[in-house]
Amino acid sequence: MTLVLLNPHAQGGRAARRVPALRAWLAAHAPDAQLAAPEALSDSVALLQSLPEGSRVVVVGGDGTLNCWLPTLLARRLTVGLVPMGSGNDSARAWGVHGLPWAQALALALQGPAQAIDTGLARWCDLQGQTHETPFLSSLTAGFDSAVGLRALNGPRWLRGLPRYLWATLHELIHLRHWTLTLHSDGHLKHQGISLFASSLNTPTFGSGMPAVPHAQLTDGQLDALLAGSFGRLGALLMLPRLLVGRHLGHPRIASWPYRQLDIACVQGVPLAADGEYLGEAQQVSIHCQAASLQVVRR
Repeated sequence: MTLVLLNPHAQGGRAARRVPALRAWLAAHAPDAQLAAPEALSDSVALLQSLPEGSRVVVVGGDGTLNCWLPTLLARRLTVGLVPMGSGNDSARAWGVHGLPWAQALALALQGPAQAIDTGLARWCDLQGQTHETPFLSSLTAGFDSAVGLRALNGPRWLRGLPRYLWATLHELIHLRHWTLTLHSDGHLKHQGISLFASSLNTPTFGSGMPAVPHAQLTDGQLDALLAGSFGRLGALLMLPRLLVGRHLGHPRIASWPYRQLDIACVQGVPLAADGEYLGEAQQVSIHCQAASLQVVRR
């Protein structure tokens, strides 16, 4: 059995409007597929856990939806297709399905061949000393971009995608913060000092299509770090247009490199987000690549 699982809260609740059209399409083209759109996360997870190991599930949603269900997708070794109906859709971009009409994306997700891709895993300790494990598909951000992500999640509903992210970025610049970070990459000290952010990318883009690490690949067995040093408000504002077109990597206070494990320490606590979903503040973070850990349908 193939499960088509829709997150009714995706796109601010607009994804739920697709249920009648999806049901009609499946009745005509894939009558053996089951469509479900549970309101509660726990019900969605229970459905995924009930599937036989290795089953195919078509996710109808965006980056946040994938991130919420990722632990179960990995644990059950499910094959994942995607009909992108999210606000960010950075995984959809990397899988080659962003911009497809939903019916075409659905047909591909149901029938297309699967390929193993890498995922990331962050083990982090919060300010209360509690340890957490968070897998991610697209990005794990620490610092400014996590604060932007939190502001974007709470931003105006009439703004979507990149405009929403830009709105959040400009508002966060007003309260510009930095963090003292110590980074060890694959066991070697890489950075110690004031930083605007230290992010890890599995996909070329984050923040609704910003080409943060344009050369990042899903199948190379490694993640890519993106580190920004100290910037004033004007410098950060001037950097934004370069980031939008992928020309920021030449800046002397921007560094990027591949790694398999990255350790971040921040005594004061640094905000974290996974695939755009805010996690909290962390004093210790250990991030590593889980090579070829998820079967997905790509173009």
